[in-house]
Amino acid sequence: MAKKLSAYRIYLIYAGVTAFLFDFVFTVNQLYRIEVAGLDAMQLVLVGTALELSCFLFEVPTGLLADIKSRKLSVIIGLILIGLGFLAESLVTDFWAILLCQIIWGFGYTFTSGADEAWIADKLGGKNLEQLFLKGAQIGQIGALLAIIASTIMGTIMISLPMAIGGISFILLGLFLIAFMPETAFHKTPLEDRNSFQQMFHTLDVGFQYIRKSPFLIVMLMICLFYGLYSEGLDRLWIAHMLDNRTLPSIDMKPVIWVGVIKGLSMIISICAVEYIKRVLRKTGKLQKAWLLILINFMMVATIIAFGLARNFVMAFSAYMSFYIIRTINDPIYRAWLNENIDSKARATVLSAYTQIDSFGQILSGPLIGFIAYKTNTAMSIIASGLILSPVVALYFYLLRIGLHT
Repeated sequence: MAKKLSAYRIYLIYAGVTAFLFDFVFTVNQLYRIEVAGLDAMQLVLVGTALELSCFLFEVPTGLLADIKSRKLSVIIGLILIGLGFLAESLVTDFWAILLCQIIWGFGYTFTSGADEAWIADKLGGKNLEQLFLKGAQIGQIGALLAIIASTIMGTIMISLPMAIGGISFILLGLFLIAFMPETAFHKTPLEDRNSFQQMFHTLDVGFQYIRKSPFLIVMLMICLFYGLYSEGLDRLWIAHMLDNRTLPSIDMKPVIWVGVIKGLSMIISICAVEYIKRVLRKTGKLQKAWLLILINFMMVATIIAFGLARNFVMAFSAYMSFYIIRTINDPIYRAWLNENIDSKARATVLSAYTQIDSFGQILSGPLIGFIAYKTNTAMSIIASGLILSPVVALYFYLLRIGLHT
């Protein structure tokens, strides 16, 4: 039977199942921390910061396993650790235990990061990868939407149930891949090309040297930093804010159902919006992209602040839904404009530098936003996130005014 499953099919199964399982867990885990574990706003943000820090620190050392020993082994270890982290969290309510669980599954995630795509690239010899990754992403979107529905239904029975089942399923997926994931095309990565801290710093240095030559890329790097700074607190606290001193509609529905409805509707509308934007981008010049980004980011700031100021569920629901959709639309336009201004030979190195800056921003801002929430309330921390994002609008105006987009 193992011979009947090609590497192509195995990758699509992997992409679909992992997308399903992540959203299956993520639909309820924040609500579990709020309602069952009783974490406060500061603790919610610190849990997220621990996860980000874990991924940031372990990315390089775990990458060595995939480069030296085996892509397959790296993916399998990662899936099992992710599963153990999710399963363990479903069984504990202590803050420090939950924080440790984030470190465990974040550590596991770094084993899979890059190793999964490197494995299939080896198997296919680097051919037809774009088509495969696109198909995998489409299957992942369907899987994620189904996961939200399934997790919401199961969460009404017991809020921790999707976390436990999701954790066990990740472990089972790892065991499945032991038997069915072929690895016959693996070759050790040459020493000079392997992941290492020295290589990481060298890559960042090369990337920043390239960025320093372009005023456009310098400003876009600042924008990337602000994207990281504003997002961490908002992503960790939006559910807490939605439930904090806000009366849910009188319809007899549990909070997990409302969270599922919000996530499900947001995803459906966002998928449609992104497809529309992709078509628009084909006909959109650089000047139009600049104006679009100014308008979109202004609306992002406005909807975040409106979400923070909302005093009833309808206002909070409308503001957050609007923000989520606008944020989803912003990403492909921002990335398209950025990529248009990077030489293809340096693109991977430069984008790696941007990724690290975004991660650094998230790690840096998390405790600050958590402290604001701890000293005041979630509303003030949400408003602070919106204000942190606001310089981005001025930076896009700056690019437009001095003509750096050309």
